[in-house]
Amino acid sequence: MSSIPTAPGKVGFPQAYGPSQTYQHVQQFNQFAHQNVAIPNNGSSTHTANPFPFPSATTSQQPVKSSLSSQVPNGGNNHQYNQSAPNYGAASGPFAPTTVLPQQPIPSFPTAPHPTLNGYPVPNSTIPATTATTPFSVQQLTSVPNSSQPLIPSALSSARPAPFPTSQPSSASIPTSSYQQQMTPRSQGSTGYPPAPPVLQTGFPAPQQTVYSSSQQFTSSNTSQPQIQNMNQQFDRMNMGGAPGAQQQVSGFRSDIIDLIAERNVQQLGFDDIPVQIPQQVAEPNAHIDPNIFRSTLVQVPQTEELLKKSRLPFAITLHPFRDVKNLNIIQCSNIVRCRYCRTYINPYVYLPDHRHWKCNLCNRNNDLPDDFCWDPVAKAFGDPRNRPETQNATVEFIAPSEYMLRPPQPAVYVFVLDISASAIQSGYLYTLSEQLLINVDQMPGDDRAQICFIAVDQCLHFFSFSSSKRYPSEMIVDDIDYAFVPSVTSLLVPLKKFKDTIRSFIKQLPDFYSQISPTSNGNCLGSALKLAQGMIQEIGGRVSIFQVSLPNVGLGALKSREESTDGGQNLGPATDFYKALSLECTGAQICLDLFMFNTQYADLATLSEVAKFSTGCVYHFPNYNYRNDIHQVKRFERTLTRYLTRKLGFEAVLRIRTSRGLALTGFYGNFFVRSPDLLALANVNPDSALAAQVTIEEKLPQYVCFQSALLYTSSKGDRRIRVHTMCLPTTGDLLQLYNNFDLKATVSYLAKIGVERSMTGSALADSREALVNAVVDSVGAYQKAVSRGSGMLVPRSGHLRLFPSYVLALLKHSAFSSGRGIRLDERAGAMLMMRSSPLDQILADIYPRLYRLNELATMPEDQSPSPLPLSFEHISRGGVYLMITGTIAFVYVASSADPGFLVNVFGTSIYNDIDEYSLLERDNDLSRRVHSFFKKVTQFRFYLGPIITIKEHSPLRDVFVRRLVDDRSESTHSYVEFLQHLKREISGN
Repeated sequence: MSSIPTAPGKVGFPQAYGPSQTYQHVQQFNQFAHQNVAIPNNGSSTHTANPFPFPSATTSQQPVKSSLSSQVPNGGNNHQYNQSAPNYGAASGPFAPTTVLPQQPIPSFPTAPHPTLNGYPVPNSTIPATTATTPFSVQQLTSVPNSSQPLIPSALSSARPAPFPTSQPSSASIPTSSYQQQMTPRSQGSTGYPPAPPVLQTGFPAPQQTVYSSSQQFTSSNTSQPQIQNMNQQFDRMNMGGAPGAQQQVSGFRSDIIDLIAERNVQQLGFDDIPVQIPQQVAEPNAHIDPNIFRSTLVQVPQTEELLKKSRLPFAITLHPFRDVKNLNIIQCSNIVRCRYCRTYINPYVYLPDHRHWKCNLCNRNNDLPDDFCWDPVAKAFGDPRNRPETQNATVEFIAPSEYMLRPPQPAVYVFVLDISASAIQSGYLYTLSEQLLINVDQMPGDDRAQICFIAVDQCLHFFSFSSSKRYPSEMIVDDIDYAFVPSVTSLLVPLKKFKDTIRSFIKQLPDFYSQISPTSNGNCLGSALKLAQGMIQEIGGRVSIFQVSLPNVGLGALKSREESTDGGQNLGPATDFYKALSLECTGAQICLDLFMFNTQYADLATLSEVAKFSTGCVYHFPNYNYRNDIHQVKRFERTLTRYLTRKLGFEAVLRIRTSRGLALTGFYGNFFVRSPDLLALANVNPDSALAAQVTIEEKLPQYVCFQSALLYTSSKGDRRIRVHTMCLPTTGDLLQLYNNFDLKATVSYLAKIGVERSMTGSALADSREALVNAVVDSVGAYQKAVSRGSGMLVPRSGHLRLFPSYVLALLKHSAFSSGRGIRLDERAGAMLMMRSSPLDQILADIYPRLYRLNELATMPEDQSPSPLPLSFEHISRGGVYLMITGTIAFVYVASSADPGFLVNVFGTSIYNDIDEYSLLERDNDLSRRVHSFFKKVTQFRFYLGPIITIKEHSPLRDVFVRRLVDDRSESTHSYVEFLQHLKREISGN
């Protein structure tokens, strides 16, 4: 037994998330020790600027971020690198916006040093290992049939990934004889995951390869001289440039490359997630992280920074740290196993050389396993450490011991700040708020310590004192808002359980209390109310929910209307620093600020949203809200508020993201406070918020890399928990593999967040639009230069690059980035704020809607569903009924010549004019039930989606439906075909 402690004793909260402790190296594991451990680089990074010119979060949050040194890479590395990757030509870089930092010169195309096949190096897989050093000749290709037209392998066969990684462990982790006696072989049938496929590329069969035995002879008699001449002539006829013959080259490889100009409907090729191949030598190679939680823009990571620059692809990660997880593995143990050096939590991607030790997958250093880690309490015997839930699942949650607490767990504290100005009373939002709060007040997270408080604001401050002996609370009004103070009573913030009946009576009568406009209803002193709310719960922490309709115009943080001076979104930044400073103070006190906005007139949402940015809050915008006239917004508010009140909640949280050696996180985008280069402070954490982080490569990477996020939070029940997500990605030295493994979902989410961050911190909206276009021009242009083909819009069939232009066009037409001047400033700000904090599935649904033909359900088998259609009106027929799912609205478009039988079953009438906006109800027939079942299927878990709105051909809302057909041309935007032509000209002109 080792005398070195298996874990530091009494690991406190600062140690758990502070600098790594120093330990003596494990001396008894010489067979696993590093021969040359790299010295951590404490100096500045030498890599060049990222090709995407957005400012990093450290720049945009400079006034609030502590100035710390750059992240120190963890540990040493002894992986063998792939030195035989083909060297492809680099893409030229004149596409970046004018704000991009200077970059190093990008090399031009080198001359191929060896024979090529259609512009690529000859694949080594077709050459026997015994003759690999001999010159390439036809004599070696014994599998070529004797014909006048020999078979030519695909030009992209070299782009297909080799099986990664090898099934044999590296030399640093070869087990000893004792390990071979101790470890039992892994059962292939014990897991529910399918076996790993023999190839890495999805959707394509494995390339046929000729297997040669060691005794097989290769003589010149196998191939005649005319065949040799015929093959040489074919090589000579191959044109590698854009000269005549390019179309022949593209058509020759139509299975691997498509031309977007010729292929109109790229959506039919699918949008499935790209599978990740995990190395077999890790503890559990079948463990995969949910891509909705942790995702990278590149499913295969480039091994060097130079290769990333050649590809011109963005490299970032998206993280949804507190997402609702089914069957979450919750672990309670006295000793949480972590790496001694980099503090990484044990996970499925570590190396387990034996039952007593493990090798960290981030810093590559050896650690001891505690004695009780392998103990099985059920069998009462020591078992295989690979059967532990920590090494079986990429997402786990630990119940942390008391060492992870700085103070006793805080209770759930809820403060509601309500606008009762004249505009608020006219909107009627208090009716919906009162109704839903009354229904869900008992389901709000918290234990017996939960507390609640209400503050109303107009031109004065209204406080409510609760008493168990009175049915209704006492109202206290403070009119000196410039020097306001909290009334000296102790019953403003009261226990929710103890005063349950009084609180429910107050909520029920709340709309009646303020149903009439009072003389003090002309103003709004929100800033003063928030300052007092902060003082009330500063020693505890909690959540402040703000419901606003009008512009705060009196008291602290008073604002003035500035919508008239808008010019292309120039007023998207804050007008004052008051709300930003308040947000920072609340973050330090573990107070979160959430904002609900119901304005019908300008309310400067861009400035008010600063309260949520650094306090990890959320912003929900309901424009033109009216309780009596706008049923859609009312229903949407009901669903959103219900989700908001009842969802899981974590208090006083911190989030750290660790990366493998050679990678660094250089920018964060979302709602949080950056405490250090890899540590984020979150006053509250909820399952509906996500973030993105930009990744840079600082040194050459091994065969695979890992990212691990650890979220330490206090649950609403009062216990301290740690939720850990770990993602493992392979690396590649092949340029074309980067394009085949380009993930569009993560890319769109990342570009949307970084574009919003730039636009709301002082940059012009036109700069963000230009950067989005340049992202497509750079990536597609670099791919075309890499394959050296044609002058069209060539993209690989595999991967998501073929969909990149379509989604960027949709992003440019979205109200957040649209150049149209008809968009109100608050609506634009609301759309941007949604993108800044929302997870990628909500962003994608709002950017690129889904369109289905509903009347196909009448003739389809029960086990089939309609497929999504391209977002163009040319796919809308006069006899169809169509369902469109957007981010916040669901439309059903009914054409005038629709089948009367379908209308009777689904809408209850065959008369077209009798169909109204809300006549789509579930009726007592099979077709209606099937339609609504399909609707529930495609809208599952979308709490932010309002009810279905039915639109006819002459409906006033028809223009709203048509505007979401992003592939069509509008008055100020391109169609999809025109956008492709524009991209083609940009690529050809550079």
